[in-house]
Formats: sequence, C-alpha cells, structure tokens
Amino acid sequence: MTALKAEIIDLIRQEGPIGIGRYMALALGHPRHGYYMTRDPLGAEGDFTTAPEISQMFGELIGLWAAHAWQAMGAPARFRLVELGPGRGTLMADMLRATRIVPGFHAALSIHLVETSPVLRARQATTLQGFEPVWHDTIAGALDGPVIAVANEFLDALPLDQFVMTKDGWRERLVGIGDDGDLAFGLAAASEHALKITAPAGSIFEQPTIALDIVGQLAGHLAAGGGAALLVDYGAMRSGFGDTLQAMKRHEFVDPLAEPGDADLTVHVDFERVGQAGLNAGAALHGAATQRDFLVALGLPQRAQALSLKANAEQRTAISDAFDRLIASGGTGMGDLFKVLALSQQTLPPLPGFDLHRLPDRG
Repeated sequence: MTALKAEIIDLIRQEGPIGIGRYMALALGHPRHGYYMTRDPLGAEGDFTTAPEISQMFGELIGLWAAHAWQAMGAPARFRLVELGPGRGTLMADMLRATRIVPGFHAALSIHLVETSPVLRARQATTLQGFEPVWHDTIAGALDGPVIAVANEFLDALPLDQFVMTKDGWRERLVGIGDDGDLAFGLAAASEHALKITAPAGSIFEQPTIALDIVGQLAGHLAAGGGAALLVDYGAMRSGFGDTLQAMKRHEFVDPLAEPGDADLTVHVDFERVGQAGLNAGAALHGAATQRDFLVALGLPQRAQALSLKANAEQRTAISDAFDRLIASGGTGMGDLFKVLALSQQTLPPLPGFDLHRLPDRG
C-alpha cells in the first residue's frame, strides 16, 4: 500500500467518502506524496510519453504556429509566451529553436511556465537554460498583457467530479472504503437536484469545473488583453456521458484506486464544453480539429521529409515511426484521439491548422 493510499483511507475513516475531484487532487498534487510532486513521469523510464517527447517535429510546428499568431497580433514588442504544464520543457525548447528564424519574435517574448511540480521545474530550468523562464503556481500570475499560451496534455490532469444517474436522479460518485478495507467507488446518499441534465439510468456525467474555469480565465484575458491559446489533449469533440477516469503506470493502464500517488490519473477532455467556455468568456474559437488534421495542415509531412533527407537509415526509421505515431489512428496512434482547439482575441484572422473556425454543427 502506498503512503498516500494509507493517508487517504485514514482521511475517509475520519471524514467520510470523498469526491472523485478531491481524490484526483490528492493523488496528483499531495505536497508530500502526490504523483507530480515526487517524480519525472515522462519517457520510456516513466509512465507515459507525450507528443513533444516523441518527436521534435511536434514542438517545431507549434512554435511556428505561435509565431504566426504573434504576427497576426501585429507583432507586439512585448508579449508573454506561456506554457501550462510544460513537462520537461521539451515542447518549449523545440518551439524556441524553430522560431529563431522569425525576425523579432525572440526579442519580444518572455517565457512563463505554469508548473507546480518541483521535480519538473528543475528539469525545465535545465532544458531552458539561458532563456530565463518565470514559473507560476497558477495561471493567474502568468497572464499579463498580450499572451500566446500553449497547453499540451494539461487539461486532462485537472480534477473533476462525477455523477451517476439513478432511479432517484443524479448522485455524486465517491471514493470510500469497501468491505475489504480497501478503497472502493460508491455513491452519495443524497441526490444532486441542481443537475438538470436528462440521461438514461446508469449514465455517468463528468463535471470538469476546474478545467472550464481555467479556460474561461484564459479566454477572458485573451479577449481583453490580446493573444491566442492552443490547447492539445485527448478527448471528444462532442459532449457525452461515460467514465473517463484512468490511471497509467509504466505505460500500462491500472486500477485508478490501486496506487494513488504512484500512478498517473487523467480524464478525457470535453472539447465541446471547453470551446463553449472560451466563447462565453468572449474569445474567438478556432477548431476543434484532430491532431492529425492539424499537424498535416501545418506541414508535418514536409517537415518529416526534410529531416529524412539529412538523416541516416536509423534516423529515417525513427522519423517515420514518430510521424506515424503523431497522426495514426488506433493503437498508440494519437491522430484521432487527440484534438486541438485554439482561442484568440476576436480581431485575429483565421489561425493555421483549422479548416473550421468553430465547432461543427450537430447533426
């Protein structure tokens, strides 16, 4: 039993069952035992791999997207380049390398990273040595003046609450203690009358309040202060029902209640609601698009070909494998599972990578 699991069980014995959101917050962010507080989870030796770790091409294209957005903003003399959940700093480093060719871009930017993990902050400092990044615990401190923000696999790690439709209406899904003394899922005794959503019995509704609040805060700043934001994550284009809570350890799915603090916990992102939160806050909406369509529109095939021309046989194979993983469907492919959405100030023209500049109509 992990130290955090023992602490959560003790907490539940004292206070009663806790919501899914509180469980996620403890598992990921507990100051002593939280998953992100104690380790670098990325790469082959970690628990999962993100697109920037798969290939430099991903970050390079995102960087050029950001430079295009900066130019569309009128190339302000000062702006903040913000990343939410920067991992090892790999994405930001690739963005900065690719944008050295853009006149004035580096001179205008200051780098701001929203990161709570001390372990990952140390890795980011090493990766971005010479660029003098500024760290923030929350997004509020990172937003000032014109902003270009990037968030890759950030929203999926934010805690949310779950509710189950019963014959008595919606009841909150909780984490409690089972008959065997271990952690177990259960339901609150009282119904949630505030939820007015209709669904069949057994349906699970996820309420990502924290994610929607952060998106609204970001979008509101873009609408008033200028800029653009690019959100990349796995999830659905359309809102729906279902339990998307999952745990990952050593690149394998595990029981979300088995090893809190030692396994990554994530949920799927509801891009329809994220987009609506941006619109409600006054921002313009671009997308969403699949990661495959977005990267192909930005020129991923051409970039892969250019790198391959200067590579040896082993490197060409690695480039081809990375290309496939970024845009393929099924298996470990990220092309359809991952979606990309942008928010911006209302005055910006259409941004690269999006055929539709709003969520497609239902039907």
